[in-house]
Formats: sequence, C-alpha cells, structure tokens
Amino acid sequence: MPEREIPLPTVLEPAGRTLGEEERAAVLRVLDSGVLCSAFGGEARALEAEMARLYGRPHAVACSSGTAALHLAVAACGVGPGDEVVTTPISDFGTVAPVLAQGARPVFADVRAGDGNLDPEAVAAAITPRTRAVVAVHLFGGAADAARLREVCDRHGLPLVEDCAQAWLGEDASGRRLGTVGDIACFSLQQFKHVTAGDGGLAVADDPELARRMRLFMDKGWDRSEGRIHREMGLNYRMPELVAAVARAQLAKVEGVARARRASAALLLAALDGLDGVALAGDPAGHAWWMFPLLVGENGRWARELAAEGVPALPGYLERPLYANPAVPGGRAGLCPRAEELIGRTLLALPWNEAYGEEHVDRIAGALRRAHRRAAAG
Repeated sequence: MPEREIPLPTVLEPAGRTLGEEERAAVLRVLDSGVLCSAFGGEARALEAEMARLYGRPHAVACSSGTAALHLAVAACGVGPGDEVVTTPISDFGTVAPVLAQGARPVFADVRAGDGNLDPEAVAAAITPRTRAVVAVHLFGGAADAARLREVCDRHGLPLVEDCAQAWLGEDASGRRLGTVGDIACFSLQQFKHVTAGDGGLAVADDPELARRMRLFMDKGWDRSEGRIHREMGLNYRMPELVAAVARAQLAKVEGVARARRASAALLLAALDGLDGVALAGDPAGHAWWMFPLLVGENGRWARELAAEGVPALPGYLERPLYANPAVPGGRAGLCPRAEELIGRTLLALPWNEAYGEEHVDRIAGALRRAHRRAAAG
C-alpha cells in the first residue's frame, strides 16, 4: 500500500480508542442496577478511590468534565470576585472559564519558547496582592516546571493547581509524576484525551479540607450526611454513574495507553533526527504525548503541506492566545510575545494516538521529511 494511503487512527473512530468489552460490561452493570445518579450509586465513588491509588494522593473527586474539575479547584482555593489567577495563554478555554465564572480575572504569564509551558519567572512577575492562585498546564503532555512553580507559590503563600488534562501519567525530568506537586491536580476524560468516557473530570489532592470543599462544590454545596442543608455555594457537577463506570474501565487501561504512545513517539523522534530546523517542543523524558509538538518555521505552511498528504497538524495549536478571545476581558496584542510567536509561527502540533504502529509513524515521518525538503528549497 502506498505510504499516503495508510489510514491514521483517530480518537473519533473505534480504531483509535481502547473502548471494548470492559466498557460494554460496565454500562450494562449500571443499567442493570437501575441507579444512574452518582449521589446514590457506587461507581463514581469507586472511580475516585481507584484514581487516588493511581496517583498516590489520598483524595479524589469525580465530576462532569475537566473544566468542572478546574472549577472545583479554583472554588476550593477560595477564588472569588476581584481576585486574580495567574495562568498560561496557551491552553483550552476550559483552563480560564472557571476563573471567569468565579468573577475573578485571569492574568496571563508568558511561556517558555522551547515548549510553550509557563515560564516560572514570568509567573513570579505577574503576582500581585490580588493573586489568589496559579494554574499551570502541562501542555501536550510535556512537563511544566512544577517544582519551580511550587517554589514561587510557596514564597507568596499561593495554592498551585496543575491542569493535567493532556498529561495522564506524564513525568518530569526527575521521574516525578505530573499531578503530584500542586495542591490540586485536575484531569479530563473528554473524547480526545488519553482515556475517555465522552466527558468527565477528576481532581486529586492531599489536603482533606480542599477535598471537602471540592466535593461540596460538585454537589450544590450539600453535605448529604447532615440533611438538606446547603452550607456553601455549589453547582451540580456530579458525574453520572454510566460515565463513571466507563471511566473505571478506561482507567484500568491508561498505563497501557501511555506506554503505547511513548513507544510510537520514540520511533518518530528517531526518524526525525538530523532534520535541521525541526525540533521537539520540550523534553521527551516523561512526556505523555497527548500530541507530538514540533518547532518549525512557518507552521501554517507545514500544516498545509502535511494536510495535503492526509497527515493532520495544528499550526500553533490555537488560532490565538487565550487572552485574544472576545470572552476574556483585557487582552491585548503583545501581552505574551513568546506565546504569540509559538502560535503564529513556530509551533506545530501533531495529534498522537496509542494505536499508531510503525507503519503509521513511517507515514508521518515521510510526510515531515518531504515538507522539510520543500521548506529548505524555498
């Protein structure tokens, strides 16, 4: 079969997901129980226990989406009207939507040019007396400098929230698992993530008080052990039992997904060795490979050439920094120049998948080498 005709599995088809008999059995188990709401069933609570064990943290809270998990986190940190939360301009809108929903203002710190993750020095410079928390994203599954960000937060008495939606089982260069440094770490089970239940979120923490606040916020501020009393503000972010049951089956597979993604990513790294002007965005050590991020010249041209060969690639990952969206007040061009350079010119994000084998990597590598030759020829 010609190289360009080898289909690349995607997360929007069965070949690119790990859904199977375990998930089917989980759905039937819940349907047969007759209890589909997690306020009365056991699937969501079991998922929380399994997630806590996986990450070695004593508390986990399940909710309806990764965005909801971040909302639980910022609410538990006490973020409210007039407060500021320092975060990155390169992420999904779900990173800042909870901040805005709390009546607070996201303050955007610039990123490192080499990987698009938050620059700890820029974070330190962005902190003011109104800052209430820092939210760091492990972009594409590559590690933000959580240790230095932790130091910055500790120096100012601020909680650190890790957005691990793209970084299931990722590690930093020292081998420490991402999601174990921040006061709270948040995860997504959305369709495009390493494991999926369609939607769904999880938040993990060590502090029992933070966990208590998140659990209350997830269920309308209702501590069901004391009757129908709403002692704090909360929303209905409960995870349905059907979602939780599928998520439990998927969670059992996440280590295999991470291994497979790392194995195929290593093949592409080797295939691209020696291509001048093409570099991995970030450190491959411990990378979770939600996407395969590259630094190139003229990312729009590269994306068009790859698309012509049937290889998907996102120039810049986003069309604009988060602060350039109409829904985010106060944004202005030039606010984070390194982020704008990555989005506008140098960052190229290739979707990645646990089902990729050698033939898929060969096809992608071939398309990249041909794009490189054309770029070199002008």
